[in-house]
Amino acid sequence: MLRFIRRHWILCLILTLVLYVAVGAVAPFIVYKTAENASQISLEDPAVFGEDQTADRVMLLETNQSAWTERIRLLDQAQDRIILSTFDMRPDESTQDILSIIQKKADQGVSVRILVDGFSGLVRMENSKLFHAVAAHPNVEIRLYNPISLLTPWTTQGRMHDKYVIVDDLAYILGGRNTFDYFIGEYDTTNNSYDREVLVYNTKCGTEESSVSSLHEVEAYFERVWNLDVCRPFHDDEALLGETQIQEWCRSLSEREKNLEERYGELFQPPDYVNMTHETEGICLLSNPTDIYGKEPVVFQQLTDLMIQAQERVIIHTPYSVLNKDMREKLTEVADQVPDTRLVINSVENGDNFFASSDYQYNKQKVIDTGLQLYEYDGGTSYHAKSIVIDDDISIIGSYNLDLRSTYVDTELMLVIKSEGLTQELLAYMDQIQQDCRKVIDRTEYEVPEHVTVAEVPAYKRILWKVVGFLMQPLRVLV
Repeated sequence: MLRFIRRHWILCLILTLVLYVAVGAVAPFIVYKTAENASQISLEDPAVFGEDQTADRVMLLETNQSAWTERIRLLDQAQDRIILSTFDMRPDESTQDILSIIQKKADQGVSVRILVDGFSGLVRMENSKLFHAVAAHPNVEIRLYNPISLLTPWTTQGRMHDKYVIVDDLAYILGGRNTFDYFIGEYDTTNNSYDREVLVYNTKCGTEESSVSSLHEVEAYFERVWNLDVCRPFHDDEALLGETQIQEWCRSLSEREKNLEERYGELFQPPDYVNMTHETEGICLLSNPTDIYGKEPVVFQQLTDLMIQAQERVIIHTPYSVLNKDMREKLTEVADQVPDTRLVINSVENGDNFFASSDYQYNKQKVIDTGLQLYEYDGGTSYHAKSIVIDDDISIIGSYNLDLRSTYVDTELMLVIKSEGLTQELLAYMDQIQQDCRKVIDRTEYEVPEHVTVAEVPAYKRILWKVVGFLMQPLRVLV
């Protein structure tokens, strides 16, 4: 009898702890906020989007290899400072390549600051000797945004989803790629994902006019996040590894960097960014609030405000679509006002987010009812790009997914770029993606190109999508 009572109380304690963590994690996000403090942006505002060429020139990084190439090329140009902010950083091959350049620059006296989301810090970095060794360098500082603590579950869901690299006042890369092999480089991984970024080159770098570049707007945003109370230093105590292990890792990274120089010498020469880039007539940075609790949907509100101003077309590319009533109403307004409105997402068979796929299966008809022409990508590799084209000259690229988490929970960045050259290039890539899409006719019917093969999915997985899609509705804000 005593044994039964003891087991009963242990079970009750476990259930209580589970409920404590689960309810605490969801509670700050139960009520959706409205974007009361979202400033309106006009495509006709000459102070932002004029007709004259600005100091910034832009280059699309469409492939994972171009993301690797331009990171190596850009980082090697650093003379004063390097800033790297990322949601997820893993000790993969591409990360070691990047860190080998960073270590060389730190040895030369360049100041390096790396900001990583706290979830990645716990799961990917805490047990990695690589990151401990890099953090021990006197010119490198690593901080984590909102490190995970289950003792305070109401703080656990606030995540930093931003991804960018800044070098001096020279240039920056911003987009949707995390920092590991799944997104960067062409290493022999089990699978990978397509994503998209933009490199912005400041033609006024090193001059008194440098401050006119959007680079300084991104850097000012970084400083605000870096100095938040929720950002805590990652380990920089040499005693955690010992001097011998640190020296071993330093030697390993140094040898890796020398090998990169030998193999890819052209990347270590001053680049001709002018000939590599398109001119712009304006760049504007959109950002969500940076606190860790429920957020006003600032980025979503500003994006839809821009879309409604379109004259001919709005094309939205996002990995998946998880919408609430307010989001659907805004997108319906866009579809009603703009002649050509398209939404391109992964098919559930092609995507890599099980929970987003489950929600989409459950709410698919509501997405269709917005009036956006819906396409599902079946190219065989998960498509992770977050991009919008408005008419012929506006490209929007960044980290924001069209889902509830990106809208109400995470920090997010999107770069609005007025550039006909960049937009035409992006449209060409979008057209290639659309060729491998099924056009949604209704909830069950599609218009399928002859060459498209939909991946086979086991029956149990389809059943799970339906079951999980139903069960997760109260928690869908965290998807």
